[in-house]
Amino acid sequence: MKYSHKKYHLQILKVIFLFFVITISSKAHSDILVIEGIVLNAETSEPVSNAVILIPETGNFVTTKQDGSFSLEINLNKPFRIKITHLAFQERLIDINPRSDNTKKIIIYLIPKTINLSPVVVTDKNSVTVLDEIKDYSKILKGKELQRNLSQTLAATLKNETGLSVRSMGPAPSRPVFRGLGQDRILLTEDGIKSIDLSATSPDHAVTIEPFNSERIEVLRGPKILTKSSSTIGGIVNIIKDEIPVQIHNTYHLTLGGYAETVNKGYLGSIQSEIPFKPFALKFELSKRNTSDLKTPEGLLNNSSSKNLNASAGLSYIDDFGYLGTSFRSYDLNYGIPGGFIGAHPKGVNIDITKKQLRFESKINLEDESEFLQISYKNIYYRHKEFEFSGRIGSEFRIITNLADIDLHHSKFLGFDEGIFGLSFEHRDFEIGGYVFTPPTNSLNLSSFIYEEVNLGKFNLNFALRYSFDLVKPKVENLNSKIGQIRKRNFNNLSVSTSLIYQLSDIVFIGANLSKSSRVPTIEELFSEGPHLAAYSYEVGNPELKSESGIGSEIFVYHKFEKLNFNINFFYNNFSYFIIPRNSGEINYQTFLPIYKTYGVAAVLYGFDGSMSWNFYDNLFLSHSISFTKGVFRENSKPLPQIPPLKGITGIQYRVEDLSFGLNCEWALKQNDVDIFEQPTSGYIIFNLFAQYLFYINDSVNSISLGIDNIFNRSYRNHLSRIKSVLPEAGFNIRLIYKLML
Repeated sequence: MKYSHKKYHLQILKVIFLFFVITISSKAHSDILVIEGIVLNAETSEPVSNAVILIPETGNFVTTKQDGSFSLEINLNKPFRIKITHLAFQERLIDINPRSDNTKKIIIYLIPKTINLSPVVVTDKNSVTVLDEIKDYSKILKGKELQRNLSQTLAATLKNETGLSVRSMGPAPSRPVFRGLGQDRILLTEDGIKSIDLSATSPDHAVTIEPFNSERIEVLRGPKILTKSSSTIGGIVNIIKDEIPVQIHNTYHLTLGGYAETVNKGYLGSIQSEIPFKPFALKFELSKRNTSDLKTPEGLLNNSSSKNLNASAGLSYIDDFGYLGTSFRSYDLNYGIPGGFIGAHPKGVNIDITKKQLRFESKINLEDESEFLQISYKNIYYRHKEFEFSGRIGSEFRIITNLADIDLHHSKFLGFDEGIFGLSFEHRDFEIGGYVFTPPTNSLNLSSFIYEEVNLGKFNLNFALRYSFDLVKPKVENLNSKIGQIRKRNFNNLSVSTSLIYQLSDIVFIGANLSKSSRVPTIEELFSEGPHLAAYSYEVGNPELKSESGIGSEIFVYHKFEKLNFNINFFYNNFSYFIIPRNSGEINYQTFLPIYKTYGVAAVLYGFDGSMSWNFYDNLFLSHSISFTKGVFRENSKPLPQIPPLKGITGIQYRVEDLSFGLNCEWALKQNDVDIFEQPTSGYIIFNLFAQYLFYINDSVNSISLGIDNIFNRSYRNHLSRIKSVLPEAGFNIRLIYKLML
């Protein structure tokens, strides 16, 4: 009995002890704070892997994963500080104040350092060799450089890139030209999918892409062009926005932006956000831009104002299999075309553009991340109205386009290291209204391609092939037209491209590219017959045109070292059949417009371009780029029309971690090598100043860029501008760009 009594007391003591332990452990558990977050590059918003998250007070630390995420537990119930470090980024300290909740979610932005270690560039991504940078012949504009160059249009943003020029007809309707090649020889894509508008068909038609919220812009050359286009001699400008989210952040991501400039009283406001609710991610964007008439050193360019409203939303389901997403974008643009030309309205023409696009995309992972199937579909509704000053519609276009792509990306296969097999489909329904004399037409494109890459020691070989079938069918045929038989046309084309890169040393590469290019004539080149008032021309097509065809060749040298980087390219493009509209010298006396006729001719374009950057003293950098293109008719060696002059840009810049400022000068020689009835252009030199600063305010990263363009208000003319005979380019201008990221 006594024994039982002792046993009972012992049981009571055990219960009290267990209650005490549970209470203490519960209290201890309640003091544990879980910090979850993601670390991003402040310039590009890309995840930063292998960053160290340290709590100095306790010594606890973790490193970020490949997607930039981390989770860290800490047993502190008072404010403390965390330190974030990475070799390629500036150190950052963040104060944490524990609250009643046990989990704190944060997003951390790091500002990159300026570090170059040859032959590997230290970035937030996996190690990237020089070979990786050059094998696609690409130039990438991103981060601070992209923000500093942001302007009213995509072409103006890219105008200082090597080999690129701007074709324009006022500030709003401008388009990139690469090595003298324009129109649809330069393919514009958004997130790798073709952008649809009429900007390639006429200089008065604007590009329907807002560059302000671009994450980066790629200018792509070489064999990879054939994954998107048959025109290997031109190039691809790819604007990357990740409109359909492809990864889920741990917390919401918000970017606010603003842009203002004095030369046209222009301004822009923008908001962009990405919201995670696993396994879904939502992304939206809204921006509004407004500009008044452009000021030049010789006066105001009347009727050159513009208004733009741009909105999009994207939703993705993201899991281990890959992702499945959709997006919708609405783009509205109103802009003016200046007057003052023979045949043009005295006060110009106004153009309204409405574009709606619906997109679906899926990526399905196969064996690993390097092997996957990508499927995309895009439906675009595009409406374009040209108004005379009285308000009457002069021209109207409506295009409904359906695009579909299936791409299979593989790794090791039949001796190749990696590659892509693909199929693409495009159908376009083209309707007209008003005083338009191009017939309504249906067109169809079916294409297949192969792209392969193999590394052979010091050699890297890229190869691509694309076959295309095109059907162009007018809805009403006219076999007795003045310009020829307007009828159904079929085109079959095979394009091939190969490049070989040889590694002379760890820092010097040489390479060559050889390609056979083809391009189907546009509806306008085939069937146009009538006035185009906004373009100041009476346009005459040629229904007998064949596919454009040419052989392109290029050699280059690329050098990347700790203090000096440079590359130089020499190219020679021989077209056996080059489609070109030319001023015939004739006047249509009903409209008093110059007659532009479309021809297929033999032509040669050749030249060189290059760039260099030299860290010649401490934080001082000297940069220089140069571009030269010569275009001639093969028959008589006389100049082709609309070829840019020898031009370049030279600059000096001071850079420390988060501050940079500098001076550059843009220059061009005179262009006297002109076609018959084309105006020559004088040379010029203008000077620009810029400054840029990145800084933190609490949990936000702030970036501010200031640009002062044409500081001496110099009068100069762009040779590729259709209004250069009326007024010069923009005068003195102050640009201010601000972005805040949370």
